[in-house]
Amino acid sequence: MTPAFAVWITGLPASGKSTIASALAREMSSRGVDVAVLESDVLRGVLTPRATYTDEDRETFYHALAHVGALLVTHGVPVIFDATANRRVYRAYARAPIDRFVEVYVDCPLEVCMARDPKGLYRRATSGEAAAVPGLQSPYEPPDDPDLVVSGHLEPPEQAAMTIARFLEQRGYISGSGAPAIPLCRA
Repeated sequence: MTPAFAVWITGLPASGKSTIASALAREMSSRGVDVAVLESDVLRGVLTPRATYTDEDRETFYHALAHVGALLVTHGVPVIFDATANRRVYRAYARAPIDRFVEVYVDCPLEVCMARDPKGLYRRATSGEAAAVPGLQSPYEPPDDPDLVVSGHLEPPEQAAMTIARFLEQRGYISGSGAPAIPLCRA
């Protein structure tokens, strides 16, 4: 059995993380790789049911999320983290215990994210109804040295997912699809 791996997809809210994570999960499935997608919006209600989005609350949540991901990887389940994790340290909680870890930064301008706003986060933030949206009231710390950078606004999500899959191939985490390699973007 090939050891499992983890991919953390980070970026501003509405940058395209979830769409790319879904496309990557489909790509992995087409290759016979069964992955667990740990989506922060879904797991937050379980791990921190009365989320306040304070720094303390976020720290608790990301510690728990990283622990769940590391546990799955230890038991041979590849993981895709679909989570903003607005501080670098939150992503480091997962990187530390997971040897085969890839951090993917979804680069997307704040203006594009605000225009998309599928969950109304930015609208609520600008109207004063939300007080801790990363990129506005709370800082978002992009990775200093991501393993891979994909665009959340200049390339289709399926292309970003293929870029990630090819990177995983190059690392030896998954076997190749036989498709021609595409150039990788590294920050």
